Amino acid sequence: MNSSLKDRFSDPQRGVYFIGTTPPRDNTPSDQVSDIADKLLGRLSAIDFDGVIVYDIQDESSRIDKPRPFPFMQTHDPRDYSRLIREKSQHPVITYKSVSQRDRHDFEQWLEEAWNNYGIRDIVMVGSPSSEGKVQLSLNDAYEALTEHQLDYNLGGVTIAERHAKKGDEHQRLLKKSAQGCSFFVSQAVYNPQATVDMLSRYARECKEQGITPQRVILTFTPCGSAKTLEFMEWLGISVPEATSYRILDAHNPLAESIRICRSNLEQIIEACIPLGIPLGLNIESLTNRKDEIDAAIRLFKLLKATLDLKLAENSL
Repeated sequence: MNSSLKDRFSDPQRGVYFIGTTPPRDNTPSDQVSDIADKLLGRLSAIDFDGVIVYDIQDESSRIDKPRPFPFMQTHDPRDYSRLIREKSQHPVITYKSVSQRDRHDFEQWLEEAWNNYGIRDIVMVGSPSSEGKVQLSLNDAYEALTEHQLDYNLGGVTIAERHAKKGDEHQRLLKKSAQGCSFFVSQAVYNPQATVDMLSRYARECKEQGITPQRVILTFTPCGSAKTLEFMEWLGISVPEATSYRILDAHNPLAESIRICRSNLEQIIEACIPLGIPLGLNIESLTNRKDEIDAAIRLFKLLKATLDLKLAENSL
């Protein structure tokens, strides 16, 4: 059985919609892991989603000098949690895989086990968060290993608009990753819409010049309800304009204000990018385990899905 998401991704007139989540801590008993999955899916029962994205969390402390606002915790195996979510929800799951910590042999074994033992068909591979420390397998080498492995994974990549704002070459990364087998991309959380518009516009322009069809880009959004969450977002490298930070922190209801900001940001991206022929999608996540932010992520999902669906319908007239 191959990926069921490939067909959904192939229609450029259709949006695709995901919820992002992190596996529980690795010391969580299996019965509690199942309960946590049930609670998540209970929240998702009220929304119309295409699938779930399960992250493979890395310790990114080598990327930045500042201390991590929330302590890093090892998590349950993302493959196992993905299988649990897929079996309970009967929805596809995209599983992230951090490739830098193990060598090629271990990675190839991971691919075999993920496919045969966990039923995983859709993956996003991520490289080392920085050039510091020991990298046992580069992202380029992981792409090469997957190409030679013959398993028909539906492969996605990560795209970071902030990197384009600094270096101006993220569109080249998208093209290179496409050539290496990526058929979709998932963005870092968006709070600086102009950076995303600049990146996608340059990508679309380059695709047009080369006669290439742009791959689908799934835009990630997250609610922010506190100064601590905002600090964590900035620690992760998410670009938050100063005025946007003040607008959230000074609001009577910061969570509601962040949702309004996310909707405005999405509308700005849609207006600029839908005419460029880039198929879009959404991934909504909560960066913390605070109940109010998790609940806000569901409200944000409903609002942004309705926004993108409406714009796509208007565009098809």
